[in-house]
Amino acid sequence: MRSRPRTRTHRAARPAEGRKPPAPRPRRGARPRARAGVRAEHRAPAGGTPGSPSRRGDRGSVAVEYIGFLPVLIFIALAAVQLGLAAYTASQAGTAARAAARMESLDDPPSSAGAAGSASISDWLDAGFAVSGGDDEVTVTATVEIPSVIPGVDNFGSVERSSTMPRGED
Repeated sequence: MRSRPRTRTHRAARPAEGRKPPAPRPRRGARPRARAGVRAEHRAPAGGTPGSPSRRGDRGSVAVEYIGFLPVLIFIALAAVQLGLAAYTASQAGTAARAAARMESLDDPPSSAGAAGSASISDWLDAGFAVSGGDDEVTVTATVEIPSVIPGVDNFGSVERSSTMPRGED
């Protein structure tokens, strides 16, 4: 007894015992069938939910919205970088003030307080130093300009930090 070769057509034509054949998949863009017992005025239109525009008219709208929102995202990112740069500048001003005060407190300093303070911070920062004090202590105030990363905005002000050190004993 010779059996017939089973093919896809043969299997699909005769479903297994007690099973329903699978429902055909709807075509892409095909209008959904109405559910039984639902009136036509309560059904969603072919394009989507009631009140929504058709799906064909929405193509590319996300890209257009993203392009419109992109300048806001760039500005927020630059503002975050600028905030970090301001905090870094404040930290560098404190470091420069301590280094300059330490150098100025020595009896016979090898260099000036301004040179020591400028050497202790990043080269791309501009710093100024003011020295004051009496016989027993010295106070140095470092002023560092905050650089800008936002185009068109040149001045974010400056940061001032002070440090006081005791003078060396004779």
